[in-house]
Amino acid sequence: MMVTQASASPDETLNEATLRYLDAIYRLSQHGEPAGNNALAERLNVTPSAASLMLRRLARRGLVEIKPYKGVVLTARGLSIALRTVRRHRLLEVFLVQVMRFPWHHVDRHAQALQTVIDQEFEDRIDQITGHPTRCPHGHIIPTREGVLPPVADVRLLDCPVGTSGVIRCVDTDRDDWLEYLGRLGLVPGAHVTLESIAPFGGPATLRTEREVITLGFQLAEVIWIEQD
Repeated sequence: MMVTQASASPDETLNEATLRYLDAIYRLSQHGEPAGNNALAERLNVTPSAASLMLRRLARRGLVEIKPYKGVVLTARGLSIALRTVRRHRLLEVFLVQVMRFPWHHVDRHAQALQTVIDQEFEDRIDQITGHPTRCPHGHIIPTREGVLPPVADVRLLDCPVGTSGVIRCVDTDRDDWLEYLGRLGLVPGAHVTLESIAPFGGPATLRTEREVITLGFQLAEVIWIEQD
């Protein structure tokens, strides 16, 4: 994961729809690939034609760059605004878990509903109350107030050689059902795991935790990021 910095202040006059699109584009493209129109439409529960129209508007405003036949990426200004929303979303998730005692698999939808309507004072208060966290409950890095994502040593577990051990730092999914299941297995940030084996051709992975051996489907294992021992 690389350092990302946003130098410009976000335009507080942008409407909620714009903020949601920029947030969704960031989420879909944060591992380096452009956000596809169909994936974006599905995420935002709109039609592909409606998504295409909105993306053209965002491009005219200098917030995104459309890559023909590939998708869309954020410009520097679009990233600056998206990171403000990302910060607020992840701080809200921490607040919902720490203070309101929601389980970690229920907080994303609540944070989505609130992230575009809170102001700077509200954001700063949440940050203070929750102890200035650096990660959300799922382990995603919280951008600083200046719009910086600090570098981390996280690596995807399935990209490691068999036999690798480490501490789970991030579970990179917002699917409630996946988070609930992984939580029941104890595969949460802070847990220690060892990659015992990976079956060929997209087969399951076998993980050893401090309490048991777990066989996990490839898609589920793929969302686990660790800091190696």
